[in-house]
Amino acid sequence: MKIILQNANIVNEGKISKNDLLINDDIIEKISNKITPIGNEKLIDIKGCFLLPGIIDDQVHFREPGLTHKGSIYSESKAAVAGGITSFFEMPNTNPQTTTIEKLNEKFEIASKNSFANYSFMFGGTNKNFSEIKKLNFSEIPAIKLFLGSSTGNMLVDDYKVIEDILTFSDVPVVVHSEDEDIINKNLKIFKERYGDKIPFQSHSKIRSEEACLKSTEKIIELAKKTNSRLHVFHLSTGVESKLFSCNKPLKDKKITSEVCIHHLSFNDKDYEKKKGFIKWNPSVKTSEDQKQLWESLLEDRIDVIATDHAPHTFDEKSNNYLNCPSGGPMVQHSLSVMFEHFLNNKISLEQIVQKMCHNPAIIFKVKNRGYIRENYYADLVVVDPKKSYTVNKDNILYKCGWSPFDGTKFNSKVIYTFVNGKLVFDNGKINEAIRGKKISFE
Repeated sequence: MKIILQNANIVNEGKISKNDLLINDDIIEKISNKITPIGNEKLIDIKGCFLLPGIIDDQVHFREPGLTHKGSIYSESKAAVAGGITSFFEMPNTNPQTTTIEKLNEKFEIASKNSFANYSFMFGGTNKNFSEIKKLNFSEIPAIKLFLGSSTGNMLVDDYKVIEDILTFSDVPVVVHSEDEDIINKNLKIFKERYGDKIPFQSHSKIRSEEACLKSTEKIIELAKKTNSRLHVFHLSTGVESKLFSCNKPLKDKKITSEVCIHHLSFNDKDYEKKKGFIKWNPSVKTSEDQKQLWESLLEDRIDVIATDHAPHTFDEKSNNYLNCPSGGPMVQHSLSVMFEHFLNNKISLEQIVQKMCHNPAIIFKVKNRGYIRENYYADLVVVDPKKSYTVNKDNILYKCGWSPFDGTKFNSKVIYTFVNGKLVFDNGKINEAIRGKKISFE
């Protein structure tokens, strides 16, 4: 089927241009000032709206297999496309964990049947599975994921000889959750002695502290430099960490890159009083000064990617006291709305949003033919209407967990269309249940 998007304000590769765009089956066939229909095309006039490349979210936890009471590939990818995310990389800390080739292939099979968005999966490294890593086909995965802190099961990787071996061997980036577990445990012991089981949520940023993040990140950067390896550090939460990263060369030439998440840009420790466990993440949301410095590093290009770290838990789980409240929260449906709100508040340009959420993940992970609006690229596209507003509430939340940290928030823009491989999967609030995404390929 052919579709012409007319009068589009295309945000792509550092500029905004007014053009028409022709979709032919799953690709972008033509971009031109004016495309004249020949009679068999579907016409969609998006005058006054912005057309963006589909977002590539490089860090999500969709909870399948094993944790599907929280979410599934089906439910969370549906929420993702409603938010303009057309491709995602899912994390390995499911149950069972994605630490063998067999379990990786099982996830690909689940996603092929159930995912509305394009998909791939990071392979989890442990202290003991280097033999499995050696079997990987690196054109199938975006990265190897290492938990240097905040692990589940046996996924804490604390043997730095193994980490060095993985860094040296890997043909894809090694991505890390970077917190020092020893420092966190010492801090937690102090707060348990002070408060017992009534630790206030405001303490989270002091337990999972700046020191814990900085020590771990300095150490892994030093090792990456020693091995001349590709390192990508997930979800920076401190200003001091962000200054460790370079902004003096093009992204394609960087060996060490970094990411910030929506919640670390949007919340700070003053928000714990009201939102409590519903903004409890690892790494923790920290001070307003950290938030300010993260923004500065993002705009200076020290931080390369904006992602969600979407990690749903049930409402009841998040309503527990501090010690029993799991870390993480849902984000994929609202990430673009949040960033558009930051644009409206003059914190970031639309061109920069597209760079950090679409182009840069494609560059870092060498995604084939996605992340840009270009002829002969896949037609992964999102249309945002800057004149439509909506308020987040239980009636429009698509996450299986049924809640959002932005519950009650009014957003002054709205995703109205999402195309995945040229198919209109999200149309003004309605999901096309027949659409499924593709397995992502990598250079």
